[in-house]
Amino acid sequence: MTGGRHTPWPPSGAPLRIALIASARHPITEPFAGGLEAHTWTLSTALRARGHEVTVFAGPGSDPGLGVVELPLRPAQFSESACRDTSMVAAPWLEEHHAYLQLMLELARGPSRYDLVHNNSLNYLPVAMAPGLPVPVVTTLHTPPTPWIESAIQIAPHCPVRFSAVSAHTAVAWRHVVPAATVVHNGIDTRRWKPGPGGDDLVWSGRIVPEKGTHLAIEAAELSGRRLRIAGPVGDADYFEAYVRPRLGRTITYEGHLHQPDLCALVGYSAAAVVTPCWDEPYGLVVAEALACGTPVCGFARGALPEIVTPACGRLVEPGDSTALAKAVEPTIGLSRHDARRHAEASCSMDVMTARYERFYRSVSA
Repeated sequence: MTGGRHTPWPPSGAPLRIALIASARHPITEPFAGGLEAHTWTLSTALRARGHEVTVFAGPGSDPGLGVVELPLRPAQFSESACRDTSMVAAPWLEEHHAYLQLMLELARGPSRYDLVHNNSLNYLPVAMAPGLPVPVVTTLHTPPTPWIESAIQIAPHCPVRFSAVSAHTAVAWRHVVPAATVVHNGIDTRRWKPGPGGDDLVWSGRIVPEKGTHLAIEAAELSGRRLRIAGPVGDADYFEAYVRPRLGRTITYEGHLHQPDLCALVGYSAAAVVTPCWDEPYGLVVAEALACGTPVCGFARGALPEIVTPACGRLVEPGDSTALAKAVEPTIGLSRHDARRHAEASCSMDVMTARYERFYRSVSA
């Protein structure tokens, strides 16, 4: 149980007062650093549009329109002796640790201004300190299991946190410590991600890091004979310089880190989106974005992708097989763009996601 509620839970259908804890690593603003930041922005915007009072605790530089309270990311002062200690970790980790610790202590003091706390970060402290809060805490599992959060779950004999997971795949991965996570697929705003007319080129979007497999998308595009346009932040400069930049040229181009309208236009004017995870992708927001643009998806059947991509809107092949991916390009392009968009509206939309979160929030008071 949480540490004793000071205010009654709102009646069914009444607006909720939600403290949404975001990742502090990157600001929640466009162009987004990754899917987690984009998801947090979409969720908070959608909840507010449905009448809820949302306070977003996020890193400096986040969109002020979200009602952001900045996490206090301040460098801590350490003695020379402490810095020489073998347990000393990187300064950014310590800054995040102190910021989340200070936030959770503040949320635990006195009667709460919130009806619940939604931990949408990857930090373990909101889980570990949940027993001390006077309101329910829910946490969304965005990644495969991590030792810090697994440890936090096991601190109390009965962890009071209620968990959601961004996919059934992710829920299964956590089942050994979270037996019953509620699956709430990530959603995107289908009013902002609009259908496009298609085109001749392939598109790859996302963070340019080894686990996203940009180099395999390049290989598949070259084998297919189609031009590939790449967009997204360079998350690993060494990887980009070694595996991406040398392949750039007339048929493989890097379009940069785009704001949402420009990325939507790029994806909407593409023949197919290539998605190449080299890890067990917990969800795959770029898939939902492509489908909302009416652009069918050609990718690896890894992680949660088989949950999102149906035969009507994409083709999936054996993970890591760029040759098979290249062969799947033309069949993917032949799929109906209308069906891709319709699937996004029914399964990957912000409205569907938010309605499921509302039901999940209400369930924590039962």
